[in-house]
Amino acid sequence: MAKGLKVCSTPGCPTLVAQGRCEPCKAKAEKRRGTSAQRGYGRRHRDRFRKGVLDKNPVCVICRNAPSTVADHYPLDRRQLVAKSLDPDDPIYGRGLCAPCDSAQTALRQPGGWNA
Repeated sequence: MAKGLKVCSTPGCPTLVAQGRCEPCKAKAEKRRGTSAQRGYGRRHRDRFRKGVLDKNPVCVICRNAPSTVADHYPLDRRQLVAKSLDPDDPIYGRGLCAPCDSAQTALRQPGGWNA
């Protein structure tokens, strides 16, 4: 094996990469994932959820030092809300975070990253 290279993290793919997935596997995963609108983050989400959450929490609810720029579903994520037949675009199911706090929370709540 070439120094510093690892096998692609996609099960069964033998391609050597510096880290993570090879480009063809990344492209396949992204295609399966669908567009943001297909995942439920379309106009209704932007106009209702995101705006409502950022209006409710203009300052990050975690650090309280930076403006909120991210509307985070919390404590349940979007999939959990849908599974419970709750409206995932209702701002009561969200909190406003700054980008660094959102990244830290994603790392804590979704070990392995957003695509795990």
